[in-house]
Amino acid sequence: MSALRKVVVVTGASQGIGAAIVQAFRKLDYAVVATSRSIQPSVDKDVLTIAGDIGDPAVAQQVIAEGVARFGRIDTLVNNAGIYIGKPFTEHSAADYAAVMNVNMAGFFHITQLAFAEMQKHSRGHVVSVTASIADIAYSGVSSSLAALTKGGLNAATKSLAIEYASKGIRVNAVAPGLIRSTKHKPEAHDDLAALVPLGFMGEVGDIADAIVFLDSASFVTGEVLHVDGGMSAGR
Repeated sequence: MSALRKVVVVTGASQGIGAAIVQAFRKLDYAVVATSRSIQPSVDKDVLTIAGDIGDPAVAQQVIAEGVARFGRIDTLVNNAGIYIGKPFTEHSAADYAAVMNVNMAGFFHITQLAFAEMQKHSRGHVVSVTASIADIAYSGVSSSLAALTKGGLNAATKSLAIEYASKGIRVNAVAPGLIRSTKHKPEAHDDLAALVPLGFMGEVGDIADAIVFLDSASFVTGEVLHVDGGMSAGR
């Protein structure tokens, strides 16, 4: 493999935004380490797939170790894995809380620690996390307490880590999507959801992938939470 070729790790990579991120980086000729619970083997020799629960420290260790063994290093980590459970706050169960914290927080924590350790060997790297605009602005009638708790925490960690690792050559950013047309939203609800967006339409998974690719190329940007939400975070 060329010494100049970059390597990206993408979590939650099997469908939706994650699959679009993988495709976007492959178009740029990055080697990709793609992981999710349900991901299948890839026929592309430059895409290494690893199935598992990203909240499990052993899976995080496997992803980084096998990525380095296959491709030589890790240049970029995209923390895309995440789950949303929309219930009124008092109706959330302990199982709901544990599931969301496992993916959204533990899934970020373990693999990001390992990625930083690998990136520091080369004094360069980039970590970008997919958070959510709903962490910044709440909407009446939309139950988003666990999303706000976890994704808001990732936004804060993004800024903190950006400063902590700036002197080590590692950038840290986030992309906060708004309402994105995906399997998470039923097609019959799309018109009503689009009406909530100032621009008047829902985003596409490719919009999020494009934002991540932009941040990966923006060498003077760190500590940024880039909202890709059609203006929702700006107000209504």
